[in-house]
Amino acid sequence: MIEVPAAKLAEFSGLVRCGRGPHGPLGLTLTGTSADPPGEDLSCAFAGLAPADLPAQLEDAVVTRAAPGEYVVASGTRTWRIAARSLHVHREVAKEFYRAIPPRPAPLLRRALFRAMLTLARSRAGIALLRALRAW
Repeated sequence: MIEVPAAKLAEFSGLVRCGRGPHGPLGLTLTGTSADPPGEDLSCAFAGLAPADLPAQLEDAVVTRAAPGEYVVASGTRTWRIAARSLHVHREVAKEFYRAIPPRPAPLLRRALFRAMLTLARSRAGIALLRALRAW
């Protein structure tokens, strides 16, 4: 048998919520904020059953792989072993994505059209005109 060294897969900072899934393939989901990089939303979904003694909340949890199909969740001085077929780690990267690729400015013609529509929508006569144009 090939030994797999323990590898840190996820590190949480602060409060971590432990959601148990009674139905479906995901038996345990840990949700919180990542420690590195700090401030990102992080969730770990285990395709296996949650340990019976795992509390509803943890503090500063670390998820590592102990062996193929076996993961360890450590929080403070306690550890829990989880037998799972797989682990799905999800990080929220929208903030970094939009920082790297800023949104494209709207074309001048489209901005002028929306400005004209909003100006018309300020009066009853303008609303009536917009309704007539829409029905046309």
